[in-house]
Parts: sequence; structure tokens; C-alpha cells
Amino acid sequence: MEVEHDDQEIIQRVAALDIGKAELVCCVRIPGPGRRRLQEVRTFSTMTRSLLAMSDWLADLAVTRVVMESTSDYWKPPFYLLEDSFETWLVNPKDVKHLPGRPKTDRLDAVWLCKVAERQMLRPSFVPPEPIRMLRDLTRYRVDLIAARTAEKQRVEKLLEDAQIKVSVVASDIFGVSGRAMMAALIAGERDPDSLADMARGRMRNKSTQLREAFVGRFNDHHAFLLTKMLARIDQLGADIADVEERTSTQIAPFAAAVARLDEIPGIGVTAAQTIIAEVGLDMTRFPTPAHLTSWAKFAPGIKESAGRKKGNGATGHGNHYLARVLGEAAVSAGRTNTFLGERYRRIARRRGKKRAIIAVGRSILVIIWHLLGQENTPFHDLGPDYYDARVNLNRKMRNHVRELQHLGYRVTLEPVA
Repeated sequence: MEVEHDDQEIIQRVAALDIGKAELVCCVRIPGPGRRRLQEVRTFSTMTRSLLAMSDWLADLAVTRVVMESTSDYWKPPFYLLEDSFETWLVNPKDVKHLPGRPKTDRLDAVWLCKVAERQMLRPSFVPPEPIRMLRDLTRYRVDLIAARTAEKQRVEKLLEDAQIKVSVVASDIFGVSGRAMMAALIAGERDPDSLADMARGRMRNKSTQLREAFVGRFNDHHAFLLTKMLARIDQLGADIADVEERTSTQIAPFAAAVARLDEIPGIGVTAAQTIIAEVGLDMTRFPTPAHLTSWAKFAPGIKESAGRKKGNGATGHGNHYLARVLGEAAVSAGRTNTFLGERYRRIARRRGKKRAIIAVGRSILVIIWHLLGQENTPFHDLGPDYYDARVNLNRKMRNHVRELQHLGYRVTLEPVA
């Protein structure tokens, strides 16, 4: 028999919240006479005064831990209000499964969550401190604004296609200096293809003939009205993005040293470093090992085994899509460099495809991030593109090639080159 030391004890004074938009149900369990437990359930409004009254009630009962599920964004006000006074845990609803055969109400859900929490059968989710949360709001909003601007640009291209203006076939970017001048002329009433084509600047002047053909269409006042609104929306979004980036630069100033350290990693720039810090924070003690960080970010394959057989395709699952986006872009960018990460990307892409290479390199980047943020005195050192070649066993590689040729029916004689 294997001895297992289980140091987990029942939390003596614990509270659990079942949160809705307008109200929440709070269940408290504390020690009673003998070995019994006392339990009380109350309902509170989610307004600030009611939440403060709940906090005072919990403090009077000497509650040490408050647990709540991550229900939409409704968990944020109670969590932020209670986190300074109690050990506040946010848990994944999947970890608190509803038992079949038990009625389901808000009151019963709060009681069940409290019972599970007092036995320490739950794991807290990662909630960064307030400065990181503020930075996260800015970086995520920037991504959303860029997505909205991209969608508006696509609407412009569809509108021009509807008007039979095929300028997007000729120009790779219709929102450059030349493209914006041509669209402004269309809005102003210019319909002559020659005049519109003459507005081309730079290398686009070499495509004057194609541009003249592209502007032969049926652009009318209806298209001009819609194009005016769309371009104004694009310009406003561009201004908003610039304001958010300026605010982000101010917010990230206390973490400038960490940004500079992450900027040394191939594929990661200043903007990507800001996003990574906003998503994972700076305190790597929250993740005891690099494996914990990669598993939390869903950049490690899941393990499913039953009856001695492994199931599934080793998928990583769905994690933080803001973090996954920036790591994927960093992995692709690193794949174009002459570095260790670039060589790792190319090796895996040749054998297993680009998608698996992105996940693998993204995981390697997360491991590097864990060491750089967790150990301030650890400098970044690139292993170099020849890292794998320098560790190849030439004799084993030679035997493998000979064995493959023999399997194909050849007699192999090796003769070293002088």
C-alpha cells in the first residue's frame, strides 16, 4: 500500500454565492455544536449597498473563504468588492457539476457549491490583480476595435463590388494613400476612369491600365452615401485605436522592464508583450511550473485514457482566445526567423503540419515567458538554429537510413568521402 499524505481539511467557515444579474443567493456554513455544521442561506440584491451589507454579514460570521462561479460578467462586482476582505475564489462552473436527480434552484445550487467548497474539492481560477485587469481591459478592447475596423473595411470592399468598381483586384490595399484619394473622388462625384486612375501614387502608377478598367462601373449617389458613412466609421475607429494604444502605453509604464524582457523573444514585439502581460500577469508563483502555465493556456495536449487505451486526438482544448491569438501570431513570426524557435517551427511543420507547429512553438514561447517573468535575473539566450543538428547522433541517423534502404530491397555499401 502506498502512503498518501492528505493535508486538506474542511474549511471551517466558508460561503458560496450563486450569482444572477439582479440578485444572488449566499450560503454560509460554519461549525456547530459537536461535529455538526450550521448553515444559513440568504438572498441579496446585486446593488452595491446590498453587497456591502452581505460583506458585513460574512465578516460578523468570521468567514474565511468565499467561493463563486464565473457566471458571465455578473461575478465581477461581488468578487471585486469581497477580494480585499476575504479569500475570494472564482471557480469554473464545469468543476461544480449538477447531480442528476437533485432539484435545481438558486438556493440549492448555493448550498451544493458551499458543501463542495468546504471540502476543498474545487480549484480557484486565475484572476489577476487590479492593475493587470485594467491593462487587460485596454488590450482586449484594442483587439475588438481592430476587428470592428477590419469588418468595416470589408463592408467597403463589398460595396465597391456591388458598384462594379474592381479596384481591390488591382490594388493590394485600397485604404492606402492612393485608394483613399480615389474613393474620396468617387464620393465627390468623379466618375471618369482616366481621372481616377491618374490619382495613383508610387508603384500603383505602373497599374494605370488595369485601374482604368477597374473604375468602369455603376457607382451612384446611393453608393456614395454609404461609402461616406463607412469611411467616417473607419477613421473614427482608427482614432479610437490610437487613443487606446496611448492609454495602454501609460498603463504599462510600471511594467516597462517586463515588456523589454519579453520583447527579446523572437516573434514577440512590444504590442504582443503588452497583451501577454495583460493576460498572464507578472506573478509566476500562481503557476508553480511552466507546465502549469501551458496547461492553463491550453497549449498542452489533454490526457484521456480509459480501459488502458488513450482516447481523443491529443487536442489542447479551448483556452484564453486573446492569449492564443497573440501566441499564434508570435509563433508564425518566429517561424520566419533564423533562431531556435524558427527552426523548431520549420521542423515540426514539415513533419506534422503548420497547425501543430504553431501550438508547439507557442508552448515553447510560454515556457520562455515563465522563466523570464518568474526569474528576473535570468537573461534570454537563444539556443540557435543549429541546436537540433548539433545534437544529432550521426551513427544512429546513418543506421536508420541504411535500414530504410534495405527494407526497400537495396544492398547498401557505405564509402566515406575523402
